[in-house]
Amino acid sequence: MSPTCAAAHAVLDPRSPLCYAFPPVTQLLLGIAQQAPASGGGGSALMNFVPMLLIIGVMYMLVLRPQVKKQKETTKMLSELKKGDDVVTTGGILGRISGMKDDEITLQVQEGVRLRVLRSAIAGRQSQKTGEPPKADVKAS
Repeated sequence: MSPTCAAAHAVLDPRSPLCYAFPPVTQLLLGIAQQAPASGGGGSALMNFVPMLLIIGVMYMLVLRPQVKKQKETTKMLSELKKGDDVVTTGGILGRISGMKDDEITLQVQEGVRLRVLRSAIAGRQSQKTGEPPKADVKAS
């Protein structure tokens, strides 16, 4: 029997497999339990909830807030689309808006080729650099 489990007879059964399987963890937990003050006040219940509130606050700041901000930007971009805008769909199709209905947009992807897509399928505007010819791919030899 290990000394940790023997000393913690009142807290942990020495015949428990936990004593023999995880001695370092058991020793750490017993040390924390012995240092903890006896609970007796109403203030300690509030202190138990402070870490949970901090975790919820951090999750809000890191996950939910940026997601809501991005959703607002996307909604604003979709409402500002107009005929003639160059856009890219979520499937990667590039085209120019040639017609619009409520939830449907007609894209001209090539001369004489038109696609009807939902407004929600538009990922964003296609930015074009004007005045510069497209650069050719150059392979090093």
